[in-house]
Amino acid sequence: MPNRTALITGVTGQDGSYLAELLVQKGYRVYGLIRRLSSPNVTHLSIIRDKIEIIDGDLMDQTSLNEAVRCTSPDEVYNLAAQSFVGISFGQPVLTGEVTGLGALRLLEAVKSHAPQARVYQASSSEMFGHVDREPQDESTPFHPRSPYGVAKVYAYWACVNYREAYSMFVSNGILFNHESPRRGLEFVTRKISDGVARIALGKAQTLSLGNVDAKRDWGYAPEYVELIWRTLQHSTPGDFVGATGESHSVREFTGEAFRVAGIEDWSKYVVIDSKFNRPSEVYNLRGDSSKAARELGWTAKTKFKELAQIMVEADLKRLSQQGS
Repeated sequence: MPNRTALITGVTGQDGSYLAELLVQKGYRVYGLIRRLSSPNVTHLSIIRDKIEIIDGDLMDQTSLNEAVRCTSPDEVYNLAAQSFVGISFGQPVLTGEVTGLGALRLLEAVKSHAPQARVYQASSSEMFGHVDREPQDESTPFHPRSPYGVAKVYAYWACVNYREAYSMFVSNGILFNHESPRRGLEFVTRKISDGVARIALGKAQTLSLGNVDAKRDWGYAPEYVELIWRTLQHSTPGDFVGATGESHSVREFTGEAFRVAGIEDWSKYVVIDSKFNRPSEVYNLRGDSSKAARELGWTAKTKFKELAQIMVEADLKRLSQQGS
C-alpha cells in the first residue's frame, strides 16, 4: 500500500488518539488538528507524539479548516471532533450545534474546495436514534434525537449524505454506539463509574453519585471501533455503517460489574442516586445491529460487557495506585 496522508480532527480524544496510533502502524502520514489558542492535553498521544504532525484548526473557523486541508492534501479525513458530552449539550445547545453540527459542514466545505478526492469519515452517533420504536437499531432506523447533541449529529449526518449525493464526494457516516476505554473522559458515565469504584476500593472516596441507572446502552471497546472507522474509508463505495456489540446493559449493571471487578459484591451502600444528573429528556434503550459492517467490512465487536468493565476498572486501579495517597 502506498503511503497515504490522513487528517484527524479530535486527535487528542479517545477515538482520535487510538485512530492515530492505528494509522501510524499502517504507515500513514498523520496530521492531527488541534484547536488553536488553547493548551491541548496531548496525554493520549504520548506513544506516537513524535510520529504525527499537529496543526492548528477549529471547527468553528472556516478559514483555519480551509488552510488545514489545503496544506496537508489528505487522502483521508476523519472528523472525530465535537462537543461530545450529551449532558453538557443541554446547557450549551448553541455551542454544541456550532461545533458538532455546523463544524462538520465547514469541514465538508473545506474538503470540497481543497481536496475533493479525499475520503471523509464523519463520526455519527447512536444518540441520533434517541427515542426508538424498534430494537435493535440499524442503518434504516429512523432518527428521533433526544438531546441538542443528538440533533447536531443528525444535522451533520444529513450534511454528509447531501455532499455525497450532490458532489459525488466519498463521504461515509459511522453510526457508532457507545464505545469506551481507559481514555474515556471522566464526565462519561462508564469512566465516572470505573474511576469512582477504583477510588472507593483504594479508600480514596466513600461514595459514587449517579443519575438514571436504568438507562441501557450498547457498550463496546474503543480500540476495536477505530478499526471499523478505518475500514469504512477503505470500502469500495461510500456508505453509512452501524458499529455495535448487539448487547445492551443498564448503567446499574455496569456499576455492579465494576464493583465486582474491584472485589466489592454489595455496592448499594456506596452509590448515591442524585437527580441533578438526570437529563430533561432521556434515551432509555439503545442496542445496535452491525450486521452490515460485518457483511461488507468484515468487522465485528469482540470485547463485550464484562471484559470492558474489567479493562476500565483495572486501568483506573493501576493509575490511582501509582498516584499514591
